[in-house]
Amino acid sequence: MGRAMTGELVAAAGQSGRGVAAFNVITLEHSEAIVSAAESAGRAVILQISQNAVNWHGGRIRPIAAAAAAMAEQASVPVALHLDHVDDLALLRQAADAGFSSAMFDAGALPYQQNLERTRQASEWAHNAGLWLEAELGYVGGKPDQPASAHAEGVRTDPDEAASYVESTGVDALAVAVGSSHAMTSRSARLDSDLIARLSTAVPVPLVLHGSSGVPDDELRRAVAAGIAKVNVGTALNIAMTRAVRDALSAAPDLVDPRKYLGPGRDAIANSVRDLLQVISG
Repeated sequence: MGRAMTGELVAAAGQSGRGVAAFNVITLEHSEAIVSAAESAGRAVILQISQNAVNWHGGRIRPIAAAAAAMAEQASVPVALHLDHVDDLALLRQAADAGFSSAMFDAGALPYQQNLERTRQASEWAHNAGLWLEAELGYVGGKPDQPASAHAEGVRTDPDEAASYVESTGVDALAVAVGSSHAMTSRSARLDSDLIARLSTAVPVPLVLHGSSGVPDDELRRAVAAGIAKVNVGTALNIAMTRAVRDALSAAPDLVDPRKYLGPGRDAIANSVRDLLQVISG
């Protein structure tokens, strides 16, 4: 199987009534664990690298993208590469040459008209470069520079506005605000499944759920059934990895070989991915 196109995986998921899981990659161990779990489960996955992760790697996109691409190419299941939460147009313009088939341009913090205009520009450029483009409308909680609650009045995505936004920008998928928050460490979010269903009817492109780490299994299943096609997961993997690494170091305080603690961390990510794939992809 190997390398796949994000748009094709998302379209297939939506048509089958399943979701496709998109897992955030920070280190090589993330990529290895995600692909290993996907192969074990026999499910397609999306490896996504965020602008924040690129910044953490010194602003260099190609090394971490090349590692993820190599994992995708050798995988026995379809694996796509996606550049996530980009608000830097200069970084977006590196996506195609770095091996990504898609990107998410994030102007969600801007007022509606500014969001629309910047996203339209990003969409035009992305399509000319052969990239599938996701955007965001509404407020998905948990971003450090946007302190509003995901449950504050007026922050959720309006179906009529979403339909107009998609038509005006030409984006290929829409991340929607339906009650989830980024970076949640407890799985206590409650989603508005009725709103998801109305958005799915109103919007002619696939819907994306961000902040899924904080959403319980039953809520994720309902969200996919209501119309979510792409489910983004990041923090849950980091929780699993950190817990395993901390346990390994606590059990052996003199341990200095990183393979002895990164190995359990990688295994913990794989276990988390495997469990989530059963929920998201069926």
